[in-house]
Amino acid sequence: MNYCTIKDVCCFLFLLIISGNHVFSQEHTSNQSFYLQNKAPLAPSPYLALPLGNISPEGWLKEQLVRMKDGLTGKLDSIYPSVMGQRNGWLGGDGDGWERGPYWIDGLLPLAYILKDEQLITKVQPWVEWTLENQAENGYIGPVPFAEEPAYEAGLQKGMRKDWWPKMVMLKVLKQYHEATGDQRVIDVLTKYFKYQLQELPNTPLDKWTFWANRRGGDNLQVVYWLYNITGDEFLMDLGDLIAEQTFPWTRVFLNDENNVDPQSPWYFYQMKRYPFDQEEIDLLTVSKIGGIHTVNLAQGLKMPAVRYLQDKDKQHLAATKEALADIRKYHGQPQGMYGGDEPLHGNDPVRGVEFCSVAEGMFSLETILKITGDMSFADQLEKITYNALPTQASDDFMTRQYFQAANQVKLTDKMEVSFETNHHKGTDFVFGTLSGYPCCTSNMHQSWPKYVQNLWYATADGGVAALLYAPSEVALKVGNGATLKVKEQTGYPFRETVNFSMTLSEPAAFPFHLRIPAWTNNPQIRINGNSWKGTIRDQVAIIDRAWKSGDQVTLQLPMEIKSSQWYQFSTAIERGPLVYALKIEDKKVPKDRHDGYGKFYEVHPVSDWNYGLLQHELDDIQEHVKVEEADWDGAYPWNLENAPVQLKMSGAKVPEWSLHRDVPVMPGFWSKSIQDTSLVEEITLVPYGCTTLRITEFPVYNVPH
Repeated sequence: MNYCTIKDVCCFLFLLIISGNHVFSQEHTSNQSFYLQNKAPLAPSPYLALPLGNISPEGWLKEQLVRMKDGLTGKLDSIYPSVMGQRNGWLGGDGDGWERGPYWIDGLLPLAYILKDEQLITKVQPWVEWTLENQAENGYIGPVPFAEEPAYEAGLQKGMRKDWWPKMVMLKVLKQYHEATGDQRVIDVLTKYFKYQLQELPNTPLDKWTFWANRRGGDNLQVVYWLYNITGDEFLMDLGDLIAEQTFPWTRVFLNDENNVDPQSPWYFYQMKRYPFDQEEIDLLTVSKIGGIHTVNLAQGLKMPAVRYLQDKDKQHLAATKEALADIRKYHGQPQGMYGGDEPLHGNDPVRGVEFCSVAEGMFSLETILKITGDMSFADQLEKITYNALPTQASDDFMTRQYFQAANQVKLTDKMEVSFETNHHKGTDFVFGTLSGYPCCTSNMHQSWPKYVQNLWYATADGGVAALLYAPSEVALKVGNGATLKVKEQTGYPFRETVNFSMTLSEPAAFPFHLRIPAWTNNPQIRINGNSWKGTIRDQVAIIDRAWKSGDQVTLQLPMEIKSSQWYQFSTAIERGPLVYALKIEDKKVPKDRHDGYGKFYEVHPVSDWNYGLLQHELDDIQEHVKVEEADWDGAYPWNLENAPVQLKMSGAKVPEWSLHRDVPVMPGFWSKSIQDTSLVEEITLVPYGCTTLRITEFPVYNVPH
C-alpha cells in the first residue's frame, strides 16, 4: 500500500477525520495493499477498486445483466446501426463522431467482462483497438477531424470531432479495459494523450468547441489521477491543476449562498460564459435555481469536488458535495433518490421528468465519491437510486426506455405537456421507445448496472475486504498477507432484511471485514458462525477484525421499518428500508408509430384507478396500519408488478376531483381537507417503485372523521 510519506502524515490523518469513517484498522495499517492505492501527493483512499471481473453477480442481478446482453446493450450496433455501425468515427468512419459511440462502449465493456462473455468482448474489441492503434503522432486520440464541415445527416452528430468531451468517455473505457486485461498499450496511449492535453489546453481549453467538457472535467481528471498512480509521472499533477482550473467550479457553486437573482430562461446554462468563467455569474448560481444547471452535468459534476480533493486536499470540496445533495433534495428532489430535471433543473413537482442519463451518471459519481471519502451516506443515496429509479426506466427486456421518468406518472403518451423539452421532442419524452425523447440515453444507460456490480465489493486500505452495497454476488481478492479470499453473498436484499456471507480462503488469514450499516435501519444484528458480534459500529461501518478460515459465515440482519417522508407541497411518500413504495396501477401498452425520426414507441395507459390519497391518522401510527406482505420469491428477476417480492397494504381515499390535465396527474389541493364520504376509503396496494411503470409515489393526505 502506498501511504503518504512521513511529511504527508497530516494529510492522511485529515482524510480519516473528514471522511467521517475510521476505516483503517490499526492491526493492519502496515500491510501492503494488493490493489491500486493513490500515490503521494494524492490523498489515500479508504476503499480500493478491484479489477474488472473479480466481482460476479448472482441471482436476479445476474439475470438483469443477461437481459441487458440480450437487449439494447448487446445489440445496439444492429438496432441503432446509423450511429453504432461501421461508419462511427470511433471506428474510423465518416459518420457519428461525438459522444454516443463511447457512451455505449462505456457500458458494454464492463458488462462483457463481468459476464465473461466472449461474444460481447469480441464486439467491444474493435472500438478499443481502433483508439489504441490510431493515435496521432502529437498524441490526439479519437475520430479523425474533417478538413471541411461535413454535410448534415439527420440523426448523426458528425462534427465536433476535436471536442475534448467525448474523449473523456473513451478515457473511462480505456481505464476499464486496462483493469480487465492489463494491456500496456493503454498506459502508453494515455501517457502520450495527457502530454498532448498539457500542451494544448492552454490555447484550446476544455470548452473550446462545446461547453460540455468544462462541466464534465471531473471525468477527465479522475483518469489522470488513475494513471499517475500507475506511472508516477509528475507532469500529470500539473495537468491535474490545469484541468481543475478549466473545469466549471462546482465546489464554489455548491457552496454559494441563496440569492434572489434567477436565470431568465430554462436554458441559462447554455448562456453562461465559458472559461475563463465570469466570477459574478458563478457567485450568483446555486443548485436551487430552475434552469441554472443542466441535470446530467449536475450528476457528473457531483464527483468533481471529491476527485479534486485528492490533489489539493481542501476540505471544502467534501463539504460542497454534501451541501449539493441536501439542496438537490430540498429544491428538486423526488423520493426515488433523483431530482426533477428535464434537461434543465425543474423543481420538485412529482410530475417533473428525471432524465435516464442523470440516473446513470449520478450513480457513477456516487460510486466515485464513496471510494474517495468512505462516507456511507453516499452509499445510502446510491442504493436508493439504484433500487428505485434505475429499474423502472428501462423495459423488462431492456429493449426500450423512457427518456424521462417521474415519481407520479399515471399515463404515458405523446400528448403529455409537462416538460421543458416537450416541444423539442414532439411529446415523446415519457413514452417507451428506442429513439423517443433524445437518443443520448439510448447510448448512455448501459453503464448503470455493470458499474454498480463493479462497486459492490472493495479491497480496503487496511488489507481487508468491504461490502458497502448489498446484492447477490461473489467476489475474489487477496487479503491479509496474501491469502486468496472468495466471498459468496446470498440475499434477497433490497426486498429482504438478511444478507449472508460465506467465506472460502486459500489459507487461514487475519484481516478486517467492513460492512456498511445503512442509516435507515435500527438495531442491526451481525452473527459470525451463529454467534452474535459485539463490536462497535462507527459512522455506519462495522469492522469485523479477526482471524478467518474457510467455511466462516457472517449474517447481517437489517431491520426495515415502514416510514413516511414529506415532499412536494407536503405530500407524503412511503418507504421501507432502501425501497420507496408506489401505488400499484395495472396498465396496458399501446403501440404507436408516427413514421418520424422518433421511431416506434409505445404508450402506457392505466386500466385501474390511480387517484388515491393517504389518511393522516394511519400515517400517525404507520407501523400499526400498514401491513407488509412478502410473496414467495425464488430470487428471480423482480422488477415488475407480476414478480414484486413484497407489497404493502394500507387504506387510501379515492379523490374524485383528482384528474388528468393533458395526461398529467397535477397534484390536487388537499390541505386541511377531510374526506366526509367514508365509502371513498378502501384498501390500496403499494409495491416497490422499481417494479412499477405507472405510479403515484407522492400522495395527497386527508383527514377522515372518526
